[in-house]
Amino acid sequence: MNESTLHGLRVVSLGSGIASAAAGLQLCEAGAEVILVEPPDNPARQEQALFAVLNRGKRSVILDINEPEGQQRLERLLTSADVFIHEFSPKVAGTLGLDDAQLVQRFPGLIVAAITGWPNKHPLAEAKAHETLVLARLGLLDEQPGHREGPVFVRMPFANWLASWLCVVAVMARLIARDRDGCGGSAHTSLAQAALVPMTMHWSRAQTPTPVFAKGLDKHIPIPLHQCADGRWIHVHYSPDKSPWMAGAMTELGEAEVARLNAQWPPSHVAPNFGANRAIIATRPAQDWVEHFWQHDVSAQIAAPFGHIYFDEQARLNGYVVEVDDATLGKTLQPGPAWKITPPARIGRSAPQPGADNGTGFETSPKQRLITDMARQGDPLPPLHGLKVLDLGAYLAGPFACMMLADLGAEVIKVEAPAGDAMRRLERIFSGTQRGKLGVALKLGDELSQPAVEALVRWADVVHHNMRLPAARKLKVDYDCLKLINPQLLYCHVSAYGPTGPRADWPGFDQLMQASCGWEVEQGGAGQPPMWLRFGVGDFFAGLSSLYVLLLGLYQRARTGEGQMVNASLLGATLLTMSEAVAREDGSVTPIAHLDATQTGLCDTHRLYVVVTAGSPWRRLRPKKRSVSTR
Repeated sequence: MNESTLHGLRVVSLGSGIASAAAGLQLCEAGAEVILVEPPDNPARQEQALFAVLNRGKRSVILDINEPEGQQRLERLLTSADVFIHEFSPKVAGTLGLDDAQLVQRFPGLIVAAITGWPNKHPLAEAKAHETLVLARLGLLDEQPGHREGPVFVRMPFANWLASWLCVVAVMARLIARDRDGCGGSAHTSLAQAALVPMTMHWSRAQTPTPVFAKGLDKHIPIPLHQCADGRWIHVHYSPDKSPWMAGAMTELGEAEVARLNAQWPPSHVAPNFGANRAIIATRPAQDWVEHFWQHDVSAQIAAPFGHIYFDEQARLNGYVVEVDDATLGKTLQPGPAWKITPPARIGRSAPQPGADNGTGFETSPKQRLITDMARQGDPLPPLHGLKVLDLGAYLAGPFACMMLADLGAEVIKVEAPAGDAMRRLERIFSGTQRGKLGVALKLGDELSQPAVEALVRWADVVHHNMRLPAARKLKVDYDCLKLINPQLLYCHVSAYGPTGPRADWPGFDQLMQASCGWEVEQGGAGQPPMWLRFGVGDFFAGLSSLYVLLLGLYQRARTGEGQMVNASLLGATLLTMSEAVAREDGSVTPIAHLDATQTGLCDTHRLYVVVTAGSPWRRLRPKKRSVSTR
């Protein structure tokens, strides 16, 4: 079977936000036909690079849904569609005849995915879907540390990107359920729900919390972003103390001086000698340090300018950067698919010209009519009811994806070593990724445990993990070993840097992906040191992208009966968020809006404003701005 996984499915997308456009892109590159419904003079086209990336491979139809003729044409499109993605609030959708109740009556097999600012039953359900407003209302702008006190502007539109993944995960779960019962239904999400996804790391309560749980991760813990001798910054995750250069320098400094340097900083759970590390790293250039750390299995990345990752060998080898000849921008390098499956993702042609498919007739497919005819009534089962999942992951990305599978109705068994998941020491993060699972303690790789492991693999439909593949092979839980036990197994692996290339087996973490993809430089603000966005977004991007490709694999297996290994990665999922810019043929990168030095915003109409009072430090920053509104 050589056709793409979603070949034959039709998606109608009516929205201009990052979330809905990116959701359409994911479905398009998995093989679906995506029809972009545009208003006349679509304002989204003004952001040329972002539009070019998020809409490549789609078809374009221009219509005005506020006019009767436009509504009739949309109705005909929906008659032929499997999935409808839109951004309308509940009241607006109802006015247009596009709310769930009306759509299910007319199109019982249609899957409807609305991406709004707030959930449908929230008091703010009708509010404008603007990410910064949502983050401000939720308190997330105050959760992020800055170069100054007070809430700071968050440069990465992470809620939009997470919402796009939540959308396509929900759509795929609905498609799998539709195979079973013939029913379509809703697959809604919102920017608010997406923004709260990474807060499973930080926001939680316990009836009887331990001291570790109660403390959580203080937002003022020093982050190991260190300036090197050449002025560049490097992010090192976990202690570099055993690397030869660092160990030798610390010995030369002596215990007393190391202790003095460390005492200048609060304690760091990832770097016990934070102060000494910082002083020593300042003595050599960044490239020298990162190469030395890589040689000695220390996780590190240079905080690179936005767009530099387009020229990275690892990113290119894994298809996370692709060449696209865009009709407007010419030959470009763009973010590629963040996941791998067989058949492979379909890299779309250039984004369509406005209304390029206005004259095309989109007839109802026989398959869609059959689904509509077989739709039944009654209480539906959870979308992934009956799916059996073996969770071999640790830390964050792997366990989070499996928790989401449990939320969707799967039966999930988490396997831990007798000593427990390494993340258990960070109790809030651990508890925030384990909901709904059953637990088994097994020493993988031990002969005494092997019969139990084999029984679990025979039981499972899916194995999911994020350990490095050399470790999986050593423990005999790699795909080649497990498919001998269960040939129909769907095996999903999350890596740091992708399944091929020189860094395929390297350790990696969210922090390093934010550094290499330019987001730490951008979050720092103009002329300021880079800053890590402490929400661990790369882990959640990777976890959700792995969940999406896993569901694609299940959809594919239902048609072929064959298992396979599918892949996602931290690098691929984080690189996709760089879609605001593309690289041109001359090696330049298209411009983006940069955060200002005070970390208050991008421009006068998209920034934080404060009331200036006597003695306020803000008087020195913005003396003439006295509005209290947040835009």
